[in-house]
Amino acid sequence: MKFEFAQRVKNLPPYLFAAIDKMKQEALAKGVDLIDLSIGDPDLPTPGHIVDAMKKAVEKSVHHRYPSYEGMLSYREAVADWYRARFNVSLDPRTEVLSLIGSKEGIGHIPLAFVNPGDVVLVPSPGYPVYPVATLFAGGESYIMPLLDANNFLPDFSAIPEDVLKKARLMFINYPNNPTSAVTGRGFYEDVIRIARKYDIIVCHDAAYSEIYYDGKRPMSFMEVDGAGEVGIEFHSLSKTYNMTGWRIGFAVGHRDVIAGLGKIKTNLDSGVFQAIQEAAIVALGTGDDILSGIRNTYQARRDALYTGLKSLGLHVIKPEATFYLWTKVPSSCDSSSFVSHILEKAGVLATPGNGFGSPGEGYVRFALTVPVERIKEAVERIRKAL
Repeated sequence: MKFEFAQRVKNLPPYLFAAIDKMKQEALAKGVDLIDLSIGDPDLPTPGHIVDAMKKAVEKSVHHRYPSYEGMLSYREAVADWYRARFNVSLDPRTEVLSLIGSKEGIGHIPLAFVNPGDVVLVPSPGYPVYPVATLFAGGESYIMPLLDANNFLPDFSAIPEDVLKKARLMFINYPNNPTSAVTGRGFYEDVIRIARKYDIIVCHDAAYSEIYYDGKRPMSFMEVDGAGEVGIEFHSLSKTYNMTGWRIGFAVGHRDVIAGLGKIKTNLDSGVFQAIQEAAIVALGTGDDILSGIRNTYQARRDALYTGLKSLGLHVIKPEATFYLWTKVPSSCDSSSFVSHILEKAGVLATPGNGFGSPGEGYVRFALTVPVERIKEAVERIRKAL
């Protein structure tokens, strides 16, 4: 028998990181000594005290049953406590905090709660591929907000037509930004809130990288700005902050009605996060800055090594204040994909083509700081020879 995919699946672009993983596996199969600077998967281990908490929690039989859909109240209280300590933001853990199976899951589901076929979702590009895919699954139409170097990788709201804004139901924003590593501040968020109020748009801020920052420049939360809690929600993940990508736990906070809408989708589609992981996550959220600053210092040393190295090759590269990515222009003689293919074939170095994050990313590649400094320096020398 032959089975035909649904139209929504037929319309899907190839998932960027699945394609990258295929390139990686093919190179490894050929015996290449691969230096993988592509996918943002931390190579550092989860801190030991979090692992120890998980070991104890997994033995508790009470956790072997279905978890609550919203997340354990103790976990949501820990999230609220973290927000108060980190951002001076007060949240009601019962109505304004929701557990997620990683922030990707929440981002993927939120349009299903609020977007009807034909509605518009404002999507930054280059950006996380899940934003437009989630919109597609909900039957919505993505309106691309280009993130350009000339505008510090912020969307130009004045360029969005009035009729588009009137049809928009959701707006995705993401700072510190993946893939450009751009950061922003209060003035931008105030503009977002003004537009959201005027056109009744739900703001969905992806803040997964807020704790990976450099030189003591701590990014602010969208929720810190007056009015943010009236127009939207913020997504967070424990993946990057605590090196817990495989654990699959995150959370959303913000407007109680938006949280409730997302919760309705989750109630029907998943059964919540394993409670032992939630217990370990409570411990993670209480981690002291001595551990977190050590993680940041490791990434900062890598950032400095890669930034200096790429600059020495004559490449235009933006020095990030946050995230563990370097957004780099490719030579004018090639495009994003051909540059990535060239350095993979000739140097055994894997990066991510910028056009995989959307057409405005053409002409750039993204390097991830997910290998030690010594391997980063080796990667630079290999690329030097390949170019």
